[in-house]
Amino acid sequence: MAALRLGDTGVPIYVQLREQFLRAMGAGLMTPGDQMPTMRQVAVELKVDLNTVRRAYDELERLGAVTLVRGRGSFVAEPPPAMEGPAHVTQTDNLARQTLAAAAALGVDPLALAKRIAALAADKEKM
Repeated sequence: MAALRLGDTGVPIYVQLREQFLRAMGAGLMTPGDQMPTMRQVAVELKVDLNTVRRAYDELERLGAVTLVRGRGSFVAEPPPAMEGPAHVTQTDNLARQTLAAAAALGVDPLALAKRIAALAADKEKM
């Protein structure tokens, strides 16, 4: 939780939190089964409203990255099995379009982004 940082970037706080947790999961800093910090812990640590943190956690749960166990807390979810066939193509296209839209909104060159994604994926396979 010490790595969580909020920037004054105009990006909503819940989005910043969601993205930071997703990055930590993608980097292997948080692995399936790990317990997430409580929403209250995050809110107090970052001095933000509890409902803001709840919204980030709700989005993580909606994405399937986190599972909520009533009375026990939130846990990093197991990744879903790899998709195949038409569903895989559709999901890949959707994610690519979302990523391109986000890059355009931030002024990031899409070809530079594609090269960086390829490099990061290659590094991850080496692990």
